[in-house]
Amino acid sequence: MANPMAGEVVIRLDGRKRVARLTLGALAEVEAELGGSVLDLVRRFESGAFSARDILVLLFAALKAGGWKGSEEDLRQAEIGGGPLEAARIAATLLVRAFTVPGQE
Repeated sequence: MANPMAGEVVIRLDGRKRVARLTLGALAEVEAELGGSVLDLVRRFESGAFSARDILVLLFAALKAGGWKGSEEDLRQAEIGGGPLEAARIAATLLVRAFTVPGQE
């Protein structure tokens, strides 16, 4: 369902598979919402100093870029398959895929 070569990741919301990806527009949305650069966000993930808000903002922007029509409140209320740890792993994977040339991992 998801194409890793296009930076896509599958996330389960309320038992349904959804595609998430970080487009340039989604990254700009993340920066605007968090009030810093994407590089700041990457550093937080690399150091383990990211917040639940970082995860939610990143996942929401990526889900919207993947075609999901839900609201931020819908995401807050959704059951994410694998729980908070899986949500953090998916967020980190999205960042890696957004800044990695396919085949160069």
